Amino acid sequence: MNNEYFQTIFDCGFSKIRAGLFNTNNHEEVFYTESEFFTDRSNLELKIQKIITSLEKDSNEYIDNISLMLDSPNMISVGISLSKKLDGSDLKKTNIQFLVQEAKQQILKHYVNYNIAHIIINNYKIDGVDYSYLPDEIKCDFISLDIFFICLPTDLVLYFKNIFSKSNILVNQIICSSYAKSINYKNHLKLTGHVSFIDVGFSRASITSYFNDKIISLNVLPIGGNHITKDISQVLKIDLKKSEQIKRNFVQNIKVSNNENIEIDLIEKIIFARTEEILELCAKSIESNSYSSDNFKMVLTGEGSKILDNLHKDKIFFSNDIDFLEETLEDICQSGFKFVIGPNKQEVVVIPKKQIKKGFFEKFFHFFK
Repeated sequence: MNNEYFQTIFDCGFSKIRAGLFNTNNHEEVFYTESEFFTDRSNLELKIQKIITSLEKDSNEYIDNISLMLDSPNMISVGISLSKKLDGSDLKKTNIQFLVQEAKQQILKHYVNYNIAHIIINNYKIDGVDYSYLPDEIKCDFISLDIFFICLPTDLVLYFKNIFSKSNILVNQIICSSYAKSINYKNHLKLTGHVSFIDVGFSRASITSYFNDKIISLNVLPIGGNHITKDISQVLKIDLKKSEQIKRNFVQNIKVSNNENIEIDLIEKIIFARTEEILELCAKSIESNSYSSDNFKMVLTGEGSKILDNLHKDKIFFSNDIDFLEETLEDICQSGFKFVIGPNKQEVVVIPKKQIKKGFFEKFFHFFK
């Protein structure tokens, strides 16, 4: 593949693999593919290989590198504030480099089993004045940075890198899937104020909260769509495979066969009871990290949230303003693609973005390596 013109995005979820191949010179030339929904991960390598083969066949391009989107119930976010005295001298980019490098070393020291996916500078405080972005040509006596790290378990990252390595594919960049999607959806919907994106997956719910353009928090709750499946299994005393099918039929508004002797009302009660619990836990997490007591908007995404589409959300007893965003294969892959090629003034780019002219952060991260 000519790396100068093409980008390949893989989103490796717990129950579905999605991928998109993009021509950066021609945005009309794009190819998508995805796996079927699965719960058995024993043949995950085969599923990924099938997607690679399908993309290469459809695009007539050889894939030798990708950007990889991942989420995990065990991913973490960490905030660090560091400062430096400058005694009235010019604020230089090397001063920012020094503080970010020091913060990065602290993360690597204290979170040895984690891989840093994102480094975000949330705030520059220069002589007591807050700036969202680094101002040009300014003198200062004192500067402090609020730096936000998003980290994924190292073993998870290495596991997927090894799978792609067997197909002679290099993983160029690791991206937190829920974070990248939240940026894309927030920009597309032009949302401001206090808004939280709740990405409900198979076994976790990722909550990414913003106040205007500033990320407040990224929290993960170890609860997701599979917990609803387990509830159905336990109450109805049926196996998990059958329970998952009942849940998915309910989401797709497919009636359960009368021969199965299952009460629809009971299924609805089971599903909505657990759903309300998930929403309440998410709301408490958001409130604990909120800047104020003002109401916040909640936007639900992910496979596990499809139960809350507009057909059913009026039946859920929940006080906060909540919307369901039905994301598609294209939405998810586009989120990763836009993240890779689009400039983000607040983020220290983990690897150079080859498709755009290198800016300050893209250049100096080589120093970290």
